[in-house]
Amino acid sequence: MALFIEFFIQQWVLFAALLAVVVMLVMHEARKSGPALTPQQAITLVNAEEGVFVDLRDAAEFKSGHIVDALNIPAAKLPARMDELAKYRQRPVILVCKMGQTAGPAGKQLKAAGYEKVYKMGGGMLEWSNLQLPTVK
Repeated sequence: MALFIEFFIQQWVLFAALLAVVVMLVMHEARKSGPALTPQQAITLVNAEEGVFVDLRDAAEFKSGHIVDALNIPAAKLPARMDELAKYRQRPVILVCKMGQTAGPAGKQLKAAGYEKVYKMGGGMLEWSNLQLPTVK
């Protein structure tokens, strides 16, 4: 451990550069897939601008409980079923998955297809359930 600390002290410029690159990479990837919203922010945005929740989980998970009026388009089938979202091209599209990890790549696909207001819900359905927000089966 002492050698690591000595190396860090001697090569602090390299560590600073590495840290800067990692931060820029994370910020770039987050921006490409759309900003993350809390469940409360997502609800407000959908209600105010007539947006839609898109549930990216598979059909079995969707049937076990989902957000009211959410569309179920599994992440693997999104490219083939993107035309179902055509009427929401100018409106907010909130991507929801199980824990908030699958929504990023799906957001990139929608952005590339020309959707303007793509967001991901941070924490996914796990966060929604933890906040005890309503779901339907």
